[in-house]
Amino acid sequence: MQEITLTLPMLPDMELTASKTACAMGEHIRMSPDKIDEMRMAVVEACINAFEHSKARDQKVKVIFTILGQHDDPQGIEITVRDEGIGFEPDSVAVPEIEEKLRAPRKRGWGLKIIHGLVDDVQIRSDPKGTTVVMRKMR
Repeated sequence: MQEITLTLPMLPDMELTASKTACAMGEHIRMSPDKIDEMRMAVVEACINAFEHSKARDQKVKVIFTILGQHDDPQGIEITVRDEGIGFEPDSVAVPEIEEKLRAPRKRGWGLKIIHGLVDDVQIRSDPKGTTVVMRKMR
């Protein structure tokens, strides 16, 4: 199992570091360019959500990239994005309705929906000690 761990400070554009790592990992396992782009966008969304909503006292987000499958036959990549913030109730997040969002002054709020649409599997665990988002993108 091959793994890369990043600890990102909550500073502007640090999500791009995670994006570049996702790209390098995807290329390493010969993932298609379209799938790499989808994985990169999902990682960026997860990091931005953590930066904006976690209120983590340490002002850091940990991102772990793990290659799935055998060394000589990689099947995909698992990406874990973890913060030590206040947590949230994932089931309470409203699914955005496009008609309402287009009329609303605030167009934001698409992150989780985007993530679910870009990767093959998403698991979200959250409590008052932090949030962990685990995403899998298969080759």
